[in-house]
Amino acid sequence: MNFALPSWIEGIVALLLVAGGLLALTGAIGLLRYGDFFRRMHPPALATTLSALCVTLASSIHFSVLEQQLALHPLLINALLAITAPVTTVLLARAALARGRDMSADVPPPLAANEPPPQRR
Repeated sequence: MNFALPSWIEGIVALLLVAGGLLALTGAIGLLRYGDFFRRMHPPALATTLSALCVTLASSIHFSVLEQQLALHPLLINALLAITAPVTTVLLARAALARGRDMSADVPPPLAANEPPPQRR
C-alpha cells in the first residue's frame, strides 16, 4: 500500500512529535538543574509522561489515517505509563527516604504509630 498522507495531517503529527521532544528536553533540563534527589524526581516523571502522550497521539493519528481505520493500540503505551510512573516515583521516594534515615542525613523522622500528623498553618 503506497498511500500519501495529507499535508495537514503530516503537520499535526510533526507538531506533536516536536512537542514531545521539547517536553522530554524540559524534563532532562529539570533533572540536571535541581540539586537534591527529591526535587529531581518530579520534572522527568511529569515531562516524560506528557512527552509520551504527544508521541503516542501522533502515532495514533498517523496510523489511523494511513490504515484508514482507528488505531488506538499506541495509546495503550500511555495508559500503562500513566499507571506505572506515579507508583515508581513513590517507591523511589520511599527508598531514598529510608536510605537517608539509615545514613542519618537531614531527613525528617518517621511518624510514631499513635502520633497525629503535624498540623500546617
